[in-house]
Amino acid sequence: MTDQTYFDEIIPREGTDSYKLKYLKEVCGRTDVIPMWVADMDFRTPPFVMNTIQRRLQQGILGYTCTNEAYFNAICQWNRDEYGMEVRPEEISYVPGVVSGIFLSLLRFTEKGDTILIQEPVYHPFHLVPEANERRVVMSSLRDNSESFEMDFDRLRQDIKGCKMMILCNPHNPAGICWSRETLQEVAHICAEENVLVVSDEIHCDMLFGGRRHVPFASVSEEARMNSITLQAPTKTFNLPGIVSAHAIVFNPTIRRRLFSFIEGSDQDLGNVLCYDCTTACYSEEGREWRNEMIKYVEGNINLLMERMAKECPQIRPIRPEASFLVFLDCRKMGMTQTELIRFFADQAHVCFNSGHMFGPGGAGYMRMNVACPRSIVSQAIDQIAAACALNFKL
Repeated sequence: MTDQTYFDEIIPREGTDSYKLKYLKEVCGRTDVIPMWVADMDFRTPPFVMNTIQRRLQQGILGYTCTNEAYFNAICQWNRDEYGMEVRPEEISYVPGVVSGIFLSLLRFTEKGDTILIQEPVYHPFHLVPEANERRVVMSSLRDNSESFEMDFDRLRQDIKGCKMMILCNPHNPAGICWSRETLQEVAHICAEENVLVVSDEIHCDMLFGGRRHVPFASVSEEARMNSITLQAPTKTFNLPGIVSAHAIVFNPTIRRRLFSFIEGSDQDLGNVLCYDCTTACYSEEGREWRNEMIKYVEGNINLLMERMAKECPQIRPIRPEASFLVFLDCRKMGMTQTELIRFFADQAHVCFNSGHMFGPGGAGYMRMNVACPRSIVSQAIDQIAAACALNFKL
């Protein structure tokens, strides 16, 4: 059993080529800030993963390494136990990351000039990848319901016409929404009617709070099952994004043959020497136990943030996430432009967050905060934000 002290440990990441530290100056103009922007954790990668890596390294040869039965069985068992979704090994393909899975799907099933639908505000590669590959992006905005965001089906029905693909974020990043079965069924029906293929990014599916259970898009109806590509990965939940391991699940045999043959033909089906063992280690009883303890700790960080911001910084309203360690902060009551918000948090509060505008027009007035770090760091960040607010606003 992992106790709280495991997650309380502060691990220096200076000198480790950490992305979140290397690009601080570029992102917020200074380095004397708490980095809470990149979506990885500041917790130690689980010991069972590190032990797995050590065992593999002891073989002494880092040669080409294939998938194995244990890898496929672990993914199938995890989907069965966690989401009630039956998956067969032949319905799974390794992909070198979820964004790469989106990229490969995009190349296989769309052409230059085709239209791709995304629901903003949303994870920024959803528009960057299609645009970089000369596809046109339609941003079908989510509806602000004063507490969080929800799907606007009238707008979706209008915007989806003429599109070739929809990239779905399930659970949603940055707002941490767990889409309901009924919502996903409606999305599946609309897309099936318009012959629009759905690529569902489900990388945050194993970090749900409040006893919620993830609903995979492909599980909600036969329409969804036969018209989708599901992308999963253990890398967010178990803090091993540097290992680069993800997988695509495709139930429709025609779509599967087209995608998997393309992945293989593009030489993208062979993972690195560590990724299969790490995935297998994560999707286990030991992994489930660690994950559950991590969720409790992160939820405690979120509770602390929600309580203190309401009391000390009422101008900033965190949207309580239903999933993930990312918190979308509604800063619109601060009355600042996006540039002013960025400068306020960097120059006065000395914290580095993601600017909401990077997620689309609906993210204006928001910032995204990563709370997957020791509680003392979260508390320190809140102290600094509260002090900055006190200088600018009256309670």
